[in-house]
Amino acid sequence: MLLDQHYLFAPGPTPIPDRVKSAMNQPMIAHRSQEFPKLLEDVSTRLMPVFGSENPVTVLAGSGTSALEAAAANVIEANDNVVVIVAGAFGDRFAAICETFGANVHRLNIEWGNTCKPEQLEEFLQSLPNDIKAVFATYCETSTSILNPIKDLGAVVKRLTNALYIVDGVSCIGAVPVDMKGWNIDILVAGSQKALMLPPGLAFVAISDMAREVIRNCKAQRFYLDLNRYLASYETEKSTPFTPAVSLIYGAQEVCNMFEEEGFENVIKRHQLLKTMTREGLKAIEIPLLTSDEDASPTVTAVRTLDAPSKQMKKMLKDKFAITVGGGQKKLKGEIFRIGHMGYCTPFDIIKVLGSIEMTLKFLQGTNVLGKAVKRAEEVWMDHV
Repeated sequence: MLLDQHYLFAPGPTPIPDRVKSAMNQPMIAHRSQEFPKLLEDVSTRLMPVFGSENPVTVLAGSGTSALEAAAANVIEANDNVVVIVAGAFGDRFAAICETFGANVHRLNIEWGNTCKPEQLEEFLQSLPNDIKAVFATYCETSTSILNPIKDLGAVVKRLTNALYIVDGVSCIGAVPVDMKGWNIDILVAGSQKALMLPPGLAFVAISDMAREVIRNCKAQRFYLDLNRYLASYETEKSTPFTPAVSLIYGAQEVCNMFEEEGFENVIKRHQLLKTMTREGLKAIEIPLLTSDEDASPTVTAVRTLDAPSKQMKKMLKDKFAITVGGGQKKLKGEIFRIGHMGYCTPFDIIKVLGSIEMTLKFLQGTNVLGKAVKRAEEVWMDHV
């Protein structure tokens, strides 16, 4: 094996296309120059269909969590009642952020590995005060690999409340359909290092007109993450209030080129294929999965490990095959590992990771599974060729 080969199948960060790397290596420009506003406007507007947004997408220098915090910090005032759907570690993070900003957080706890059903949210909202300021949901819960029914949940939110509907799309935007207006989403956030095929360091916030009005009138204290500053700077100068990550924004421009060349509908279909190949391949070698096919995300798959501990599986995949996968988080630590298949990922990559899992199981358990997962994945792929 070549020692410099490395295969990244974590649920983030994800592999970076060579052409995106080249774009990021362009000569640096001053962010107060005449060139930068053109770059920022190009990226902010071309990301609109990816986010299903009617407004340009706001670009921050920060991690995906900075976008989550911005969504809370610009809406929540002390003692506001908010609802957070908690179906995993990142729903729990959203709740913790809201608590930090003084909200009365009503957690709708969902069993990890399951999605939140609209009727669950409806029953929960009907049991609460009628002054809910915002409902926070996670589109793809990375820790469990589920994809919440964001459209249906949004319909419940708007039918029963006047709340803002705020969605964490960090680990799926760029791989899934979304329609902010049609799905009643007021704020949608994402990070650069997942399906958007960039290194960590950019955060994105798409904001509805209703949410802009709430943000404008919010009296909570904030500075760097004050979205009013970003919106005003963009509207007046097509710029940012603070130093932007210029090189990463060049990379985002190239990602937009790639999306448009493939066609975003085809991007979505490719991720569905990657999901089905992965899940069907693992079923063929009788590895249990955490989620149902109906609830599963097209960007990450959570795999239960009953006989071979996940830590041992992860270590052998890394040591023998140079493949990196993710582990379980919080109460799922040691019980699962997670395969990321988002962004710069093809069916050939799924064949690679499944073949390595087959050999790892052969080493660890002696089970005769060689070729079974790969064969089943190839059959799925053939149906789509």
